[in-house]
Amino acid sequence: MKTRFLILLCALITSFAFAQESRINIVHSDNSSINEVELPGATILLGNIHITHEGFSLKCTKAVHYKSDNYIKAYGNVILNQGDTIIQTSRYTEYNGNTKKALSWGNVKIRDPKMTLTTDTLYFDRGNQLLSYKDGATIRDSINTLTSNKGNYFLDNKKFQAISDVVLVNPDYVLKSNHLDYYTNSGEAFLYGASTITSKENFIYCEKGFYDTKQNISHFTKNARIEYNDREIKADSLYYDRNIGFASATNNIIITDTINHVILKGNYAEYFEKIDSAFVVKHALAITNTNKDSLFIHGDTILTTGKPDKRILRVYHKVKFFKSDLSGKCDSIHSDEEIGLMQMFKNPVLWSNESQITGDTIKLLTDVITDKLDSLKVMHNTFIINRDSIGFNQIKGRNLKGKFIENDLKFIDIIGNSEVIHFVRNESNALIGIEKSTCSEIQFILNEGKIQHSKFITQPEGETYPPSKLPENVRKLRGFKWREDERPLNKNDIFK
Repeated sequence: MKTRFLILLCALITSFAFAQESRINIVHSDNSSINEVELPGATILLGNIHITHEGFSLKCTKAVHYKSDNYIKAYGNVILNQGDTIIQTSRYTEYNGNTKKALSWGNVKIRDPKMTLTTDTLYFDRGNQLLSYKDGATIRDSINTLTSNKGNYFLDNKKFQAISDVVLVNPDYVLKSNHLDYYTNSGEAFLYGASTITSKENFIYCEKGFYDTKQNISHFTKNARIEYNDREIKADSLYYDRNIGFASATNNIIITDTINHVILKGNYAEYFEKIDSAFVVKHALAITNTNKDSLFIHGDTILTTGKPDKRILRVYHKVKFFKSDLSGKCDSIHSDEEIGLMQMFKNPVLWSNESQITGDTIKLLTDVITDKLDSLKVMHNTFIINRDSIGFNQIKGRNLKGKFIENDLKFIDIIGNSEVIHFVRNESNALIGIEKSTCSEIQFILNEGKIQHSKFITQPEGETYPPSKLPENVRKLRGFKWREDERPLNKNDIFK
C-alpha cells in the first residue's frame, strides 16, 4: 500500500513539474492589470514585455495573457525568437503553450541564417517545426526569390514546400510551377506538375523534375522539353547543365530543327548549345523536308552541326534512307542543308524508280527552294541496272552526271569507259534485240528508269544482237551486282 502511494506521489510530482515547465513564463513587463469585465481570466501586460516558453522567446509592447488556458495574445512590434533557428517580427501574434502553435499576422517577416520569409499571415507549429502560409508569401535567400500562394517551411531540413502559382526568380532565369519543394541549404528545387523555366538561352517545360539552383544543373523526367530559337528537344528524360550549355536526353527523343525542317529521333542524344551541335544514337532517325515529301534516314549515329543557315547533317554506319521516289544504302552520309547537297560514301547504292545506281561516291543535289531533286553525280565505278523481263539493262562507266525532272531521273551522261547492255523493245513492248556497246561517253534519256533514247558521243563500238545470238554468260557486265534485296520499300525497312 505504501509503495503504491509513493508511486502515485511521484507521478503527481512529475506531472506537476511538467505542467510547470510547459507554462508560458512572463519574464518581464513594465505594467500589468486585470479587467474581469472586458477580459475575464486575463492579465493585461504593457511595455517591454518579455515572454519565454521552452526555448521560445517573445517580445512585444502589449499582451493579453490567459494563464489558465496557457495562451497569450501579443500586439505591437512583436519579436518571436527560437534560438538560432528563427527570428520573426509581426504586428500581432497568438501563441498557445499547450499546443505550441502560433498564429501571426500583419507584415510578418521571418529570418533564419539561410533565408527571409515575408507574408501577411503565418502559422507556426513548434512541435513539428513547421511554418505555413495560405495567403501568399515571398522567400529570399542568397540566390533566389520565391513566391507562392500557399506553402510550408520545414525548419528541421530547411525545406520549402511551395504550392499554387509558384514563381522562383533567379538572375539567369524565371521558374514557374504549381508545386515546388525547395531546400534553402542546398538550393535544390524539386518540381511537381506543369512547370516552366524561362531564360535568354531557352525555355524548359516539364511535369516532374529537379533543379540545382546553385550548380545550375537540372534533370526532368516527365513530358520534358527544351525550346531554343531554332530547336526543340523532347524526351522521357532530360538532363541540362546551364553552365556549359549542355543537354542530354534519353528515350523517345524528338529534336526538331524548326528552321531547316529536320527532325531527329532516337533513344539517346546530346546537344551542345554553344557550338550548336547535336547527335543521336540508339535507333537513330533523321526526317528531312518535313513540310513536304519526307526523307527518312537511319544510321548508328546521326550528327548535326552548325548555325541554322549553314547546318550540316552527318549519318554514320549502316545507313539506309527512304523517300517515296528514292531510297538508298551506304556507310555514311554528309548533307549540307545550305546548298542542298547530300553525299553518300563507302559502297553506296541508290534506287530511283526502277533503277539501281552504284559507284564509289554518290552525290545528290536538291533545290533548296522547291525541295525537289535537281541533279545526281556518281564518282568512279558507276553502274546502273534496270530489270527487264528477261534480263537486266546495264550502264557502266567511270563517272555519271544526271538530271531530275519532278523528282524523276530523266537525263544521264556517262563519262569515261562507258559500256551498255540494253534490251531493245518496240512500241508494243516486243523484244527486238539486245544492244551491247562501248563508248567513251554516252548520253541517255530515261522514262521511269527505262532507257528511251541513247546517244553515243565518242568512238562508239557495238551492235544489236538477236536474243538467240547473245549467250546468257555475256549478258552481264563485269562488276554486275543486283542488290534488290537490300532496298528499303518503306520507311520502316530502313531499320532492318
